[in-house]
Amino acid sequence: MSINIDQVTYTFIAESRELLEQMESALLAVARDGMDAVNAIFRAAHTIKGSAGMFGLDPVVEFTHVAESVLDKVRDGAIPVGDELVALLLGCRDHIGALVDAVESGTLDTDADLAQAGAPLVAALQGYLGGGAGHAAAAPAAVAGADAGAAAGMGHWHISLRFGADVLRNGMDPLSFIRYLGQMGTITGVVTLADDLPEADAFDPESCYLGFEIGFDSDADKAAIDGVFDFVRDDCVIRILPPENRVAGYLAWLDEAPATRERLGEMLVRCGSVTAHELDQALAAQAAARATGVPAAPIGAILVEQGAVRAPVVEAALAKQKQAPDTPRPQQESRSVRVDADKLDRLINLVGELIIAGAGANLVARRTQIPELLECTSTLSSLVEEVRDSALQLRMVKIGATFNRFQRVVHDVARELGKDIRLDVSGEDAELDKTVVEKIGDPLTHLVRNAMDHGIEPADVRTARGKPAQGTVALNAYHDSGSIVIEVSDDGGGLKRERILAKAVERGLVEPGRTLSDKEIFNLIFEPGFSTAEQVTNLSGRGVGMDVVKRNIVALRGSVDIASTEGVGTTVTVRLPLTLAIINGFQVGIGKSVFVIPMDMVEECIEFHEQPGCDWVDLRGQPLPFVRLRERFGIDGGAARRRSVVVVRYGGRKAGLVVDQLLGEFQTVIKPLGKVFAGARFLSGSSILGNGEVALILDMAALLAGVETESQAAVA
Repeated sequence: MSINIDQVTYTFIAESRELLEQMESALLAVARDGMDAVNAIFRAAHTIKGSAGMFGLDPVVEFTHVAESVLDKVRDGAIPVGDELVALLLGCRDHIGALVDAVESGTLDTDADLAQAGAPLVAALQGYLGGGAGHAAAAPAAVAGADAGAAAGMGHWHISLRFGADVLRNGMDPLSFIRYLGQMGTITGVVTLADDLPEADAFDPESCYLGFEIGFDSDADKAAIDGVFDFVRDDCVIRILPPENRVAGYLAWLDEAPATRERLGEMLVRCGSVTAHELDQALAAQAAARATGVPAAPIGAILVEQGAVRAPVVEAALAKQKQAPDTPRPQQESRSVRVDADKLDRLINLVGELIIAGAGANLVARRTQIPELLECTSTLSSLVEEVRDSALQLRMVKIGATFNRFQRVVHDVARELGKDIRLDVSGEDAELDKTVVEKIGDPLTHLVRNAMDHGIEPADVRTARGKPAQGTVALNAYHDSGSIVIEVSDDGGGLKRERILAKAVERGLVEPGRTLSDKEIFNLIFEPGFSTAEQVTNLSGRGVGMDVVKRNIVALRGSVDIASTEGVGTTVTVRLPLTLAIINGFQVGIGKSVFVIPMDMVEECIEFHEQPGCDWVDLRGQPLPFVRLRERFGIDGGAARRRSVVVVRYGGRKAGLVVDQLLGEFQTVIKPLGKVFAGARFLSGSSILGNGEVALILDMAALLAGVETESQAAVA
């Protein structure tokens, strides 16, 4: 089968991936949440299977159905939930994700390896089902020509379907919906109606002329049955009549429900006798009647006339409605909309160009000193700043979604290592740019896996040291000075300072006898190929990874530090900018060159008084180390007569930058440096000024680290 990836299919793919994330989270929380988590897992699997059935994606339906059958037994209490079952269902979740990926690539029916990968999982699931019961339920029973109408009277649902002429042209197969009904119960009868079939000369092979009357035996409620037809809602007319026992259930629900002043239609939807779509159709018919000036019938009468509900149910609902005082209910509206990420990126790019153009207009206004123009550009600048903040806020996402991924990482790696490890997460509400979130996932994954393998000791060792047998890896995030700080901590054995130093001397990274601080020694593990593991495992010990972690973090204009106490644990601190697009920058001048300092890191500016042979200034009785930017970047020319010191703070370190001019705060659009400048130190990007010239954005992490290193060398 060739799958045409249209917009509807993309919606199925996106929603399936969201459901798979929910399924994974529920599986990892099943020990804590119990049956609530099991129900969430079942709902996710059931929804994916139902949506796949709409599109005729049989491999997805067949595999998911077997998993759903096992989950159904778990819900009934027939199968206990243990670690082995959770691990199996996590594998099933991954395989369903691979099937969805194959739908996107159009290889679902041609990928033999994918089918083989699912076979062991199906076999393991069948072990819980005691044989092939899982597949047996998947085969629908359809008896053409049976009296479907009579079926409803025998305790079965009666479904009346009339497909529109364009349903085939819109890419829908009417039979796929009937086949999927068989996944939810048993089709006891089908009558095919061909009353609308035209004469042969008027027959259009691309049009659908058929209708169906279906008898259906199922424990599903009316809303679930109605949901089968979501994707063909606009191309068919559906009537779903409940069996007699269901009507009795609706009446009992209405009798027991508390008396509240609720709209009749909403009450009928809540009791299950009417679906939301049936109510919408009735309201539309009522509105259409009013538009023509004809007195509109009550909504209950319209629903009965359309066959959506039986009259006794409406009468019971009206009686319940009259028992309650009149208290209006606020109308609930959807407050969110899904937006393609590429559209957001395009918006941010346009806002960046708008900022540059606005800076040019502001420069012209200051040069001409025309009062009206100055006022207009001032108003424009304020509006552009608000647009910038709003646009950037659209791209800000909570880091909690990224943190939740590591519940699965910790679960799987702990099983592989044979250790008992739990993950503590805090600061999930901290927000940062979606681009940063996407790129930080892999470095954080390596840090978490490394903490579990190298940091957390085996249970017997922990017990001997007086620690809990269960180890802990913690993820924490918080905002600080315009950055987001992410901490990866463990309560393991900590880094062995002397072993790291000996390994560094052995590899020639450090001269023998040289005195290094703890921080300098710990940072040696970020050197390429550096490892102190005594044996190579699937997770670590090859000396590959930590250097890549640092390189990826630095590429995001971030920094990484390590603090560790032997026998207590280790904390890796990653500091990243909140956004990679637009920032508030503080511009400074050295000669004819302009540099930009992120405004969130600037604390104050003071006048520079040079003292010969002194590399620090007195800041209210405290020594403040500084760096001369003119010397750091080798800028020709003599220093200005009056210079200033910009006091900056980054990651707990404070230092001063000696500059010639203070040019003030400006909105700064960050542009990447070209490949020719890829190796340039102390620079993290560039920006275009209003006059068309280029300003260089300073890498504060590298600059302040350099100041700290030089200060320590001077003391030594």
